[in-house]
Amino acid sequence: MNFTNSIVEPMELSGALNAYEAIEMTPCIGTEFPTLDLAEMMSATNADEMIRDLAITICRRGVVAFRSQTNMTNELQKQLTHRLGELSGKPAGHRLSKHPLHLIRKDDPEMGILDPARQQALHSSDTTEKRQKASTEWHSDGSYEVCPPDFTSLRMTDIPRTGGDTLFASGYELYDRLSEPYQKFFESLSATHEVPVLRKAAEAMEGIYTGPRGAPDNIDMQFKQSHPMVRTHPVTGWKTLFAGGLHCRRVNGVTEGESKELLDKVLRLVSDNHDLQVRIRWNNPCDMDGLGKRMGYRTMSIAEKPFLNTSSPSRNEANAVLGEKGGKKVSEIEAASTSKIATPLAAAAAPTVTARA
Repeated sequence: MNFTNSIVEPMELSGALNAYEAIEMTPCIGTEFPTLDLAEMMSATNADEMIRDLAITICRRGVVAFRSQTNMTNELQKQLTHRLGELSGKPAGHRLSKHPLHLIRKDDPEMGILDPARQQALHSSDTTEKRQKASTEWHSDGSYEVCPPDFTSLRMTDIPRTGGDTLFASGYELYDRLSEPYQKFFESLSATHEVPVLRKAAEAMEGIYTGPRGAPDNIDMQFKQSHPMVRTHPVTGWKTLFAGGLHCRRVNGVTEGESKELLDKVLRLVSDNHDLQVRIRWNNPCDMDGLGKRMGYRTMSIAEKPFLNTSSPSRNEANAVLGEKGGKKVSEIEAASTSKIATPLAAAAAPTVTARA
């Protein structure tokens, strides 16, 4: 499917997950399934229907959490993440993201290992400096790729006694909080996303992986791409703000000072509004998403190139139409929610941005 300027027909739920308890964590983002075993779901006779409904729920709710997924393995996690994208319409030939350092690290190419020591070594973190502004850690996974992820799955196998929580913010709600003139202004803009440390690693390290990273177009070794600051979600058809945070470095076509003002505005909008955030606390090993001593595994399915159809509704506009027709708001529909696997599963096709606490 060519997504550029496409009119998106929202995907509808079949009800395959209605038998499972689903707890809304906040009104606008986050759902927890306290009893659903993902490994059992994947072997059910109606597995495709259930995974499809889970994908739709993730895309509507932004993040979903599952607890104590002791039957989940690396291979099952990879299969689930890929199937979420596949059954919700990601482009043919797109699979899971491959980290460019996997050959050097001797890792599974499609399975990222979340190890604080590795992260500090790669990003040259100054651990002697006091941490005073955690809001700078908000980010969208893989936004530096031509085709970023649609779903991210995090599974924690070693967690600290306390701390290490993960926060998610709703890109749908961020867009809806803007006044209409600002909405139109942001729709006219694009921004450059990049990760300079990966580019430096590619230049300095021998043996770095240079092949496609989950999609044929994801081969740029500059790790730098331009995307619309507002995009249309391909599953829900809603507009979502896709800008700001760690990897979003520059608004295109404006001065450096104007770019900083705009990106600072987005970051303030995220950090000043706790009611558009949800906090996932890792309670147990095998919770799926996880500071402190921790170890986890991340898989990311690769989606389409981000696009904007200016005729797309916002989530609030879509809910208003449902209300006029006598339907329920999306937040009132009983079904599976977007997920980052404690195990949380998250919709990386941009209704969420993430930070760690």
